[in-house]
Amino acid sequence: MLKLGEKQRLTIIKTETFGVYLAEFMPKKGDDPAKIEKVLLPAKQVPEDFGVGDSLEVFLYKDSQDRLIATIHTPALTFGEVAKLKVAQVTKIGAFLSWGLEKDLFLPYKEQTRRVEAGDEILTALYIDKSSRLAATMRLYPYLTIADKYQKDDTVTGTVYEVAPGFGAYVAVDDCYQAMIPQKELTQKVYPGEQIEARVIAVKEDGKLDLSLRKKAYIQMNPDGEKILELLSQHNGKLPIGDKSSPDEIKELLSMSKNEFKRAAGHLYKERKIIISDKEIKLAKSDKQ
Repeated sequence: MLKLGEKQRLTIIKTETFGVYLAEFMPKKGDDPAKIEKVLLPAKQVPEDFGVGDSLEVFLYKDSQDRLIATIHTPALTFGEVAKLKVAQVTKIGAFLSWGLEKDLFLPYKEQTRRVEAGDEILTALYIDKSSRLAATMRLYPYLTIADKYQKDDTVTGTVYEVAPGFGAYVAVDDCYQAMIPQKELTQKVYPGEQIEARVIAVKEDGKLDLSLRKKAYIQMNPDGEKILELLSQHNGKLPIGDKSSPDEIKELLSMSKNEFKRAAGHLYKERKIIISDKEIKLAKSDKQ
């Protein structure tokens, strides 16, 4: 069976001036030529001294006239892979991506998780659309694999490929592994296409990773404290949160959990940099108190 979008080793079964025809096997005597599934490899791509009976590894795609065609060139993206491709142009119907073949790869608008522009490098996968044509998608979840080399508290890098409000951000760790930053761990805004560094906070039973943008507590405490001091200086030395404030109030103002706030604020209090009450914190040394 000829496989669109994949590399295959096929055999030359017929030669013509304009190229050679390839098939999975050499036809047997008596086979009906009309029933043999074959594909053309253009003459300019046929290696010298290759003829009937020789085999070649080729990639199958469709040309500008929607005909199945073979190439000896390996594109930057094949089925089962995820790869970064450059946007060649954007049109009214979608974008077209450079992937190393004569015909650019189509990226429909409905498969974009963000609007792209010419020159962008975007993480994509390959699929066959309803018209039996190859196309690209930025919706990568089904195409990513499970990581087996990471453990809790490991630091990883990856590409954000989709943000789901209320759920979190989906990340391709190493641009190939499934991971997610849960909503509660999104301490800052992230965007599709953004490169991030994160910490593994859980390896699920199915192997998928949960990530956090925050470092381990004892490390994160110092930048959290700096953030509190900066906000205090921006708000006349006072903030309307304290020991009795709700987790939601703290999250909204600081993008921290209540435990994270208490660790950072407690550290600042011990250093005599702030004063804490039930519903307020103040700079300890401020003429604006």
